[in-house]
Amino acid sequence: MALFNGTFDAIILNLSNGNKEKLREIFDEIHPYDQAQILMELSTEHRRLLADFLTDEEMAEIIQELSIEQQKLIIDELGIERYSKIIAEMPSDDAADLLADLDEVRLNQVLDLMDDKEEADLRELMEYPENTAGGLMTTEYIVLPENFTADEAIKKLRQLAPDAETVYYLYIIDSEGRLRGVLSLRDLIIASPETKIHEIMYERVVSVPIDMDQEEVAKLIEKYDFLAVPVIDKQQRLVGIITVDDAMDVLAEEASEDIAKLGGIGGDPGVLDINVKAIDAAKRRIPWLALLLCIGFFSGNIIAQFEDTLNKLVALAFFIPVIAGMAGNTGTQSLAIVVRGLATGQFAGRNILKLIKREAGVGLIIGTTNGILISIIAALWQNNIILGFVIGLALWITLIVATLAGTIIPLILVRLKIDPAVASGPFITTINDILGLTIYFTVANAFMSYLL
Repeated sequence: MALFNGTFDAIILNLSNGNKEKLREIFDEIHPYDQAQILMELSTEHRRLLADFLTDEEMAEIIQELSIEQQKLIIDELGIERYSKIIAEMPSDDAADLLADLDEVRLNQVLDLMDDKEEADLRELMEYPENTAGGLMTTEYIVLPENFTADEAIKKLRQLAPDAETVYYLYIIDSEGRLRGVLSLRDLIIASPETKIHEIMYERVVSVPIDMDQEEVAKLIEKYDFLAVPVIDKQQRLVGIITVDDAMDVLAEEASEDIAKLGGIGGDPGVLDINVKAIDAAKRRIPWLALLLCIGFFSGNIIAQFEDTLNKLVALAFFIPVIAGMAGNTGTQSLAIVVRGLATGQFAGRNILKLIKREAGVGLIIGTTNGILISIIAALWQNNIILGFVIGLALWITLIVATLAGTIIPLILVRLKIDPAVASGPFITTINDILGLTIYFTVANAFMSYLL
């Protein structure tokens, strides 16, 4: 808000003085996102004054930038009737998303104040599963019959454009509503007025089924650099479109989910929200930490199994944190690469074998480099060349195995239809700790006669 300190003070001053002309001059120069931040920084009294000053359409743009908790606050302050009018000005997909987060009482109050068509459209959109193309699409798009001329299409475009989500793609349908083609705004403008649009449209349209997962839709839009993609039902009828801005929101949401999963704190991006209560955040982490605590006892059991080895050479204990830590770190690095590659669809078919070979090479290089380094450090520190060799050999093997574990385990989980981001993260670190300690003490025990 530091950037808007002067603007913020000017808005408060003009709200208090009722200087609407000056207020309009200031507010129109601010982006809707920044308008939303300013709105929420105002006192309740000034927020109401500003909301009364703004049109329903302007408030709709601002509300789209607020969190659900902030939106509920605005509902309480403005009243259901005003909020219903504001919702009616929003794109149908955004309106449906916001309404879906309301409790049933508020939802029905808002919808009952809308006209029948708007209510029916929003209720239909809210029936689609949240994470599908149907739940993501908007019904505000431009559709034209295939027998229109370019001139007729442009005239129709002028009528429909103000309410459309995008005007860059025009969708062509037949008499039964089936998608027949798509026409870019550029091609329409440069076409002769008498040209039939079915002659200049693209018939090989890339579309998505209404039940496609939203992440797959977003990847498709990203892959083809589309501004929008049409959504069709089982009868090939056009039912909506998904725009690039919604696709980018999905990718950001999925990335947040993956981060949460990799941290072992669930798949809900809300866990990364600063507004989530401590008790709710803790509930998501405790099950994983409890599981890892139980698994961690294996590490203690491994050390107990080699108690005689430690008693014979106490210096071996000095390097336990190094072996366990390096194993966990190396495995996590490989895991991050694999999970990201799986999420973007890069690793499939022969690429998987290529990935494993590449990571094996990485593990060999990392293991050799760090093995030599720790051998020198251990030998000089403990004045024991054999001990340095044993520590270096153990770390060399450990890093190769840990790198391969971080690569192969998520691939196996995918084969088992388990989300690798959920089941990896801290899990792979704990597993590699166990592997690292097992390798370390096995190598030390094998060379014990040379160490004493």
